[in-house]
Amino acid sequence: MKHLRWWPLVLILAVGGAGVGFTLAKTEWVYEQQRSMRLLGFSVGTYLALLIWWLAFSRASRRAKLIGLGVALLPAVLFRHRGMSGDFIPIFEFRFAKSAAPLAAGASLAGDTATRADFPQLLGPNRDGRLAGPALNPDWNAHPPQLIWKRAVGAAWCGFAIAGNRAITMEQDGENECVTCYELTTGKPLWRSASPGHYSSGIAGEGPRATPTIAGESVFTLGANGTFRCLDLATGNQRWQADIMAESSAKLPDWGFSSSPLIVGENVIVSAGGANGKSLLAYNQKSGKLSWSAGNRPASYSSPFLRTLAGREQLLMFNSEAITAHDPATGAVLWEHPWGKGMPHVAAPIVTGGGRVLFSSGYGVGSALLAIAPGADGKFTASELWKTIRFQAKFSNPVEREGYVYGVSDGIFACLDLRDGAVKWKSGRYGHGQCLLIGEHLLQITEDPGYLVLLHPTPEAANELARIHVFESKTWNPPALSGDLLLLRNDTEAACLRLPLR
Repeated sequence: MKHLRWWPLVLILAVGGAGVGFTLAKTEWVYEQQRSMRLLGFSVGTYLALLIWWLAFSRASRRAKLIGLGVALLPAVLFRHRGMSGDFIPIFEFRFAKSAAPLAAGASLAGDTATRADFPQLLGPNRDGRLAGPALNPDWNAHPPQLIWKRAVGAAWCGFAIAGNRAITMEQDGENECVTCYELTTGKPLWRSASPGHYSSGIAGEGPRATPTIAGESVFTLGANGTFRCLDLATGNQRWQADIMAESSAKLPDWGFSSSPLIVGENVIVSAGGANGKSLLAYNQKSGKLSWSAGNRPASYSSPFLRTLAGREQLLMFNSEAITAHDPATGAVLWEHPWGKGMPHVAAPIVTGGGRVLFSSGYGVGSALLAIAPGADGKFTASELWKTIRFQAKFSNPVEREGYVYGVSDGIFACLDLRDGAVKWKSGRYGHGQCLLIGEHLLQITEDPGYLVLLHPTPEAANELARIHVFESKTWNPPALSGDLLLLRNDTEAACLRLPLR
């Protein structure tokens, strides 16, 4: 070992250590992912430089070099890469870890005859992440949530849609995307409908990402590669199928199609992102034929939302570099407003009354309140009232209550004042999980591991009341609530919890 050339090792460690130290010491970043990418760059660069030094310039013996190479490659044998966190931190898991249990039964609902409200689409009946009730019992020490069932599921980043005792989600199964129906109260599979399709990305993960939508006796789903399907709610039999990528001549988004279908009258609407009037597509619910198409903007990763602004119903679409509003009957563009820098846009818009609507994005874009007013020729104008970079909803969906917005801002729970854009507080590193507002209480899912957190947020404080541990791994999927039954899932497991009520 005395003949080894040591000075490159010292130099590599000094440069790498200085880079990591400077990155950790710097407190001001436009967005948290910048820090993670810088740390990742220094770490990988240092690792590769050390490997090159050992193999090419260290003067070690051939036997020692082979042993060193084996040690360097051992992590790749023992661990596998399972995507990235919301802050671009690589996630690894032990390659030989046991998979989730097929089905774990908790408290029994035998004899339960409760009539529970449906949760038929992304973010609930009004597609805004808010429910008026039921009234939750906040004392989880005396009355904790009960596990009803927990089971393994295929990879996907969508949530559940619920109608009656049927809970619908999507899952990846080999080279097929599956729409799966479970019995709400037991977790037992009722039917499964498969179609060819497989999306996978080292950053965005594997599987479908658009939450199904239930309307009457039909289920509408969009696969990550653009397969748009209508199925029978009772049986799972396919009624019709369309290919929105072929229909719109659009390119597959980097992280897959993510638009949850929206029901408007007789049509069901999805975002495709095609040019030449094929950005937003409306299909007849019964026939599956195209009713209209409109817009020219490339798609991002949001869903269409039907909102009333300036006295008129409008379809709001968070596209790649612009916000676009459409006439729900014809698709005609009513107004557009430039937004962002081409980075992903996901979060639902928040209408605040008086023709005002809030949009928020991550990656250093921030939030802005727009005022929408009637203009000439049936068009509308959008003007910016204020903008702030201090509240950035990356892909979590914030919610509004009594003039304040609560939600995850770049991984930290925060409160935003809608009057002027002031951030009242930031409290709690929950990561990039989703939330659901139920009356005066808010359920927040932490990203990794998956905790369910109960809060009573006010403009003065976050007021975390309790938390329970649900999942061991990254949880990005939106929750769904039917009465007192809460459905949660991530890319490996799903669980049903019975929430305590007052």
